[in-house]
Amino acid sequence: MTDIGSWYDETLYDNFRQGLRVDRELHREKTAHQDLIIFENSRFGRVLALDGVIQTTEGDEYVYHEMLVHMPVLGHGQATDVLIVGGGDGGALREALRHASVERAVLAEIDESVIGLCREHLPNHSAGAFDDARAEIVIADGAAFVAETERRFDVICIDSTDPAGPGEVLFSEDFYGGCKRCLKPGGVLVTQNGVPAMQGAEVTNSHQRLGAHFADVAFYLAPVPTYAGGFMAFGWASDDAAARQTPLETLEARYAAAGIETRYYNAEIHRAAFALPNDVRALLG
Repeated sequence: MTDIGSWYDETLYDNFRQGLRVDRELHREKTAHQDLIIFENSRFGRVLALDGVIQTTEGDEYVYHEMLVHMPVLGHGQATDVLIVGGGDGGALREALRHASVERAVLAEIDESVIGLCREHLPNHSAGAFDDARAEIVIADGAAFVAETERRFDVICIDSTDPAGPGEVLFSEDFYGGCKRCLKPGGVLVTQNGVPAMQGAEVTNSHQRLGAHFADVAFYLAPVPTYAGGFMAFGWASDDAAARQTPLETLEARYAAAGIETRYYNAEIHRAAFALPNDVRALLG
């Protein structure tokens, strides 16, 4: 049990330190796959950390989840079937199911404990999404799921941990090939790819590995404060380059037709997010 008022120090990097004060510890356990803690912080609300790394907070999760989901769904324009790999906190599932056009959202999560504990302690993340009739929860290794399933999807969102432990395989070329197999023609894959200023190799490696399978590979950025070190990168991969180049007016019309309200995402952000600074461009080789 963490002492109240102590600091939770993230251990993602050996040369950079981020700490969040623990105002109240809600739960801690070693699941079948990872060390998990959920606690409250007066600035960011409830916080989930796995294996010493901050995964999500109530205070800034909306930026991450909106950009992970609405970018591909609205870029695609006709997505009815969505797959989320990882995402046991339910935030990505929540955002996907805000689209009435989505008829089915499958969430493949390796650690069932994460789902149960987040439903209990972070209910605002899922906001009832786990109980939506369009949601299907599959407890499975994401890499095995995409390698074996016969289902096909318009959009796949990889809501993974960092490339270590259970999340490592979700950055492999074989995994990306499995995702390609599961996409319908014109489908879009998006991945979380870390903070380029701190984890540049993730962007470089994913660019190469995605490029082995997809005709159009790009990255876009969004600021998530508790993913420390600067803007976070998301990978984008499709065989349909037009999906990434959707005109602003079309995105605005799709957003309006969806009838959703977002705190961060909008059509102008969608277009601008693909503009990369030179240091990130350099990571693409």
